[in-house]
Amino acid sequence: MESAPVSGGPVKSEVMLVGQAPGTREPLLGRPFAWTAGKTLFRWFEEACGFGEDAFRANVYMAAVCRCFPGKHPKGSGDRVPDDEEIANCRPWMDREIALLKPKLVIPVGKLAIAQFVEADKLSDVIGRRIRLVRGGAEFDLVALPHPSGASTWHRTEPGKTLLRRALGLLAKDPSLIEIATKVGRDVPITASSQNRAGTARSTHKAVSPRPAKG
Repeated sequence: MESAPVSGGPVKSEVMLVGQAPGTREPLLGRPFAWTAGKTLFRWFEEACGFGEDAFRANVYMAAVCRCFPGKHPKGSGDRVPDDEEIANCRPWMDREIALLKPKLVIPVGKLAIAQFVEADKLSDVIGRRIRLVRGGAEFDLVALPHPSGASTWHRTEPGKTLLRRALGLLAKDPSLIEIATKVGRDVPITASSQNRAGTARSTHKAVSPRPAKG
């Protein structure tokens, strides 16, 4: 790891977003999703839920699988993916955050973040579905998103485009996100279906059991 930890700040929220790891810009700017991928991510939420980056950062707890920049890929193609030991060393932080916040909704962004919660061979097995999980003494819904990186084409081609729209549709109807939208004064209609999680697709996946740190 090659930087100081990057945190989204002490936000008390029913919603937790879990990223993968900071890039090169985030440690300098002191916040997660601070560059190009963040612009795409916050645009998704503004279009789906009616509130933008500032309101998102003020009302959603932003965590990550690893909090420090892992360094560039040794072959020079993007950032290095954190290894199993680094992930295991950082896992207690997220476990404790879940236990303290007891979120009602968790949004993992990208394959690495999704893998910390559910086992799935492909993104298409998870994205576009609402999954009920229990972890850290908290029971919550999980709605996964693909990583908004410009280097990824998954969310710009099929079936990713359709599944992303489906996932954002689930988020648009989520009671906790509707409450945030209402709080920040945007005109988001609150309907009976959006106040109740019933009527949205739920799936059952095998939850991932935490692995002990090496050494």
